[in-house]
Amino acid sequence: MSTEEKSLHFIEQIIEDSLSNGFPQDKLRFRFPPEPNGYLHIGHAKSICLNFGLGLKYNAPVNLRFDDTNPAKEEQEYVDAIKEDLKWLGFNWTEELYSSDYFQQLYDWALAMIKNGKAYIDSQSSEDMAVQKGTPTQPGVDGPYRNRSVEENLTLFEGMKNGDFPEGSHVLRAKIDMTSTNMLMRDPLMYRILHRHHHRTGNQWNIYPMYDYAHGESDYIEQISHSICTLEFVMHRELYNWFLDQIYDDSKVRPHQYEFARLNLNYTVMSKRKLLQLVQEKIVNGWDDPRMPTISGLRRRGYTANSIRKFCDIIGVAKRENIIDFSLLEFCLREDLNKTAPRVMAVLDPIKLVITNYPEDKEEWLEAENNQEDESAGFRKVPFARELYIEREDFLEEAPPKFFRLSLGREVRLKNAYIIKGESVIKDAAGTITEIHVTYDEDSQSGSGSEASQRKVAGTLHWVSIQHALEAEVRLYDRLFIDEAPDSHKEKNFLEFMNPNSLQIVNGFVEPSLVSVQPGDKFQFQRLGYFSVDKDSAEGKIVFNKTVGLKDAWEEKGKKEENLLMNTQKEINKYVKEKDENNANLILNSIVANIKSIDNYSLIIHTIVKNVKNDNNSLLFSNLILHYSDKVKVKDIEEEALIKLYSMSLKSQLAAVRILAIENLQNDLNHFSLLEHQLIELKTKEKNEKVLQLLNNLKI
Repeated sequence: MSTEEKSLHFIEQIIEDSLSNGFPQDKLRFRFPPEPNGYLHIGHAKSICLNFGLGLKYNAPVNLRFDDTNPAKEEQEYVDAIKEDLKWLGFNWTEELYSSDYFQQLYDWALAMIKNGKAYIDSQSSEDMAVQKGTPTQPGVDGPYRNRSVEENLTLFEGMKNGDFPEGSHVLRAKIDMTSTNMLMRDPLMYRILHRHHHRTGNQWNIYPMYDYAHGESDYIEQISHSICTLEFVMHRELYNWFLDQIYDDSKVRPHQYEFARLNLNYTVMSKRKLLQLVQEKIVNGWDDPRMPTISGLRRRGYTANSIRKFCDIIGVAKRENIIDFSLLEFCLREDLNKTAPRVMAVLDPIKLVITNYPEDKEEWLEAENNQEDESAGFRKVPFARELYIEREDFLEEAPPKFFRLSLGREVRLKNAYIIKGESVIKDAAGTITEIHVTYDEDSQSGSGSEASQRKVAGTLHWVSIQHALEAEVRLYDRLFIDEAPDSHKEKNFLEFMNPNSLQIVNGFVEPSLVSVQPGDKFQFQRLGYFSVDKDSAEGKIVFNKTVGLKDAWEEKGKKEENLLMNTQKEINKYVKEKDENNANLILNSIVANIKSIDNYSLIIHTIVKNVKNDNNSLLFSNLILHYSDKVKVKDIEEEALIKLYSMSLKSQLAAVRILAIENLQNDLNHFSLLEHQLIELKTKEKNEKVLQLLNNLKI
């Protein structure tokens, strides 16, 4: 096998096999079939890149077909947004089509199926139908209307079409097999009554086809050769083929369905229903909120089409579900922006810096490189003067040894400018530093080649000249959720994992070269990250969105939290061994503070369960987390692990473990009653006064 063949993903291999077996290449045809009931998100980007990528690879047409069969949820706004997203991603479709284009044909085929005894009108309630269909382990049974006459079915179906019946009174079902092991084959719905206005057909129809019926038949009408969908449709393939069997003409191309693993991304949700909830409840500011995983949200935040296409290319096409780290998407973005984004200087948390030995009336325009990764980017001029803004965090009055920024008596370089030395500060009545006074070395200008300019200093700071700087609103966006799998936890609402710091708005200052920026323009704010001009910008008001930091802050935070918990667990041993009560309390306070600072819900749960073992210190650690963390409640712990934790803790030789277990049980009445007998038994044997006092206060 050649290197090229080895690099083919499995869908490409299927197509190659089709061509090898005689399928004409000019008959290849693909489609991207979104339902216009929401905005596209990053998960759809994988399907978009796959389908349109196949079209480009095989020089085959790719249709954009809107599966618009549910007017209750679909809107023209979504159609327009989907088209805009596709164009922005860089893809062009062959034909713009709609399932609603085929409503008459689908209806005619349904009539033929009724006449052939393959479909019937069912008048049961949805609840009765659900019972009648059985369960995955129990076959269904025939419903009371399954054997209606063809004439009665035709009459009822015509009445449904004409709007003679209320919603929910009748449905059209395919007559297949009520005992099939595939529950989707147990007489699935084909049509339901909906007295709703359709965004394209208006009020022409009172019945609308179900997705499973319309999708495959639409593929057939369009002569799609390879119908590619995600793995959740594997069980639908049998039904897809059954519907095709009813209409297939062997003189035409018969579509075949193939499934690939959808894109699952951590720290976000991909459900349109949940994304819609975020929009409707105004938790975010619309579908294109830069915190949303929608393509329009990513675009507004400053993502590039190239970075998203690259991301989809890296993750590839597979048959098995897996979860992709959000950091990979951010890596692709940084890699792209690093090559293309001009470097500029901005200060987001300003503090005034005065160069006391720089002439008050002097002004210089210094040369600054636009992008060291792009030789063609050239240079720009930035103004330099006596009074500047620097970042507040870039100065400490008294700095520790590894602080590589400005402090009193220490030298640093100002980017593209001079070396300065901290001399003194001015403070307000509250003791807050309001000004930093420094001196500069006139011979140390960057790029001058002088001996002074080559002097080694602690670090390099970015800055802006106060008299020249432009004020800007800067929206600091972060991930929308603090948990890596916010919608995967039983009995937890995904909204419980919202990141309270997902948006912070600050007023900063940027260099004057940005005076004419336009929405969508992208820059690297040196030492701060990548930023994009938001559409809310107007004349005299620049608004920037933080697109992504220069480093993966979340990976660093995750590692810090893991390390913090590991180090905290080591502190447990010190706490247990400490004889002095005051020292022990100091250690305990530190342990509790660390526990309270951890945001990662999954990490907390895992740590609690992992430490449910026959070890006093581990049991103490689990009980402390359960007691003091505000991110987890007893109902979040698996029942078996929780009971084991309580039971083992009450038997622990360490009084501190028994005390915490009793206190946790006092807040968990459901398990208190289950372990009451063990508490009573402990009360008869307990010798520690504090534990006895707790037990005596219990109503047992």
